[in-house]
Order: sequence, then C-alpha cells, then structure tokens
Amino acid sequence: MTTRPNLRAALDEGRFILAPGLHDMISAVVANKVGFEFVYSSGYWGTASAEGLPDAGITTYTEMRQRLEILCRTVNAGVIADADTGYGGLLNVDHTVRGYEAAGAIAIQIEDQEFPKKCGHTPYKRVIARKDMENKIRVAVAARENPDTLIIARTDARQVEGFDGALARGLAFREAGADIVFIEALESEEEMRRACEAVDAPMMANMADGGRTPIRSADEMKDIGYQMAIFPATTALAAAAAVEKALMTLKHDGTSLSPDVPLFSFAEFNELIGFPRVWEFDRKWNEVKDD
Repeated sequence: MTTRPNLRAALDEGRFILAPGLHDMISAVVANKVGFEFVYSSGYWGTASAEGLPDAGITTYTEMRQRLEILCRTVNAGVIADADTGYGGLLNVDHTVRGYEAAGAIAIQIEDQEFPKKCGHTPYKRVIARKDMENKIRVAVAARENPDTLIIARTDARQVEGFDGALARGLAFREAGADIVFIEALESEEEMRRACEAVDAPMMANMADGGRTPIRSADEMKDIGYQMAIFPATTALAAAAAVEKALMTLKHDGTSLSPDVPLFSFAEFNELIGFPRVWEFDRKWNEVKDD
C-alpha cells in the first residue's frame, strides 16, 4: 500500500504546497513520472473529462467518489479532493467526508454555494447562509477518522457579497474548525494580500488559467502570504490544446507524423501505465516466450 504524503506535516513545516490538477489517469501517470508530492482532484475537470459535462452540479457524489478512488489508486501523490458542496445537507456532508477519506483523499474541500453549484469562475453563483456553511464545516471535521485528513473551507462569496463579505466568511470558517481557508475567485493581487493578512490559517490560492484571479508563481504567492496553491486547469487545457493541434494536423495532412505534433513515447507510456507487470505475469504463468 502506498504511503501518502502528510499535508498537515508539510504545512506545519512551513513548506509551500504546489498541486497541479489531474483531470484523467493519463495525466496522473505522467505526474508520477514528473514527481509531485500533492495533486488536486478538480470537480470541474473531472466532470468534463469523465462525463463531457459542465461543472454545474450535474454529476453525483457516487460518480465523483468513484473517480477519486481511481485517481488515488493511480497516482503516487497525496490527493486534495474537491467535494463541491458536500452533495447536500449535513448528513450528506458527513457521508461525503467519510467516503472521500476512504477513497484515499488526504484533504477534502467543501464550498458554500447553493446546490446545484457552479464553477467558481463562472457567473450566476449563489451562496448559502454563513451559519449553514459553518455547520457543514463542523460536521466535516467531526466526520473524518484520521486527524491528518484536512478540511478545506471554500467560499464563493466574492462575486455575491463582495470582498469584505467573502473575507468575513473566511474568518468565520476558520473559527468553525476549517484547517485551510480558500477564498475563491479573488480579483486582484491586492485582494489576495489582504485576505492572507487577515486570516490566521493556511490559505489556498486557486490559479485557474483563464479565471478571475491573476496567475502568480509559487514564489510570488509565498510573498503574498499563501501556503498552498492549486493549478486545476493547467493539464486539461494543455491536453485540449495538444489534441486540437494533433487532430487539425491529421485532418489536413492525413498523417500523425509532423514536427508540429510532439508525441509522447509509446514505449515509455507502456512503462508508465504498468505493462511490464503484465508481461512479467505472462512470462511466469502463461509460458509466453519473449518476441
């Protein structure tokens, strides 16, 4: 069994956590090659990859938990998991935290949007009452079995209640017991700095490519005051751009052989995905001779 990195210990040591989003299992095995201690399981990109649907509260807890379990099985890193709103009321939150923890998540993120929720960087979001979210956080903290499983409280109130309203929620969510505070979709570096200065908790930044929050490097985010950052869209958008380029070349040139289309080594990918074990099994049990 893989021993997962301990996010609580890493934060206590003062290390900055940089977690790429992994939208599918191909990106997961490539991340294993590159080497990341922590990765992020995004509701938006998991839904888009598995279902071809928008992040609008359409997929269910069961679907997302199964997706998470496969990712935790595939990747070597500790998985920070997006659990949307907890998929319902307080009992649902309890069930979600227990299920996500059993699936392998080392941190579980819950947000204060009304159900059905929407991507935090798209319009028409609505948030629940602050006291209702505080209760969700208390339930989530009580539901975890491992004290090192961290609860991330996200607020989407910036575009609904303004910066001051979102900050007030972040402070309240920390008081309710959240281990990490995530104020989503801040709109300037000034807001990012003010939030980090005000909240006495590890703060998480969302570096969503194309979103509302300005993209900053790890060093810049450390200077601003963040302890961790997710890049949820990077691998998916990079993959989509590469797929589009490859398909356009194939359509127009009739071949995949082009200097404009870099291809990952098929032989190396066979290694990454685990074929050597299959081949060794065949040699041992099926008396298959090497070609």
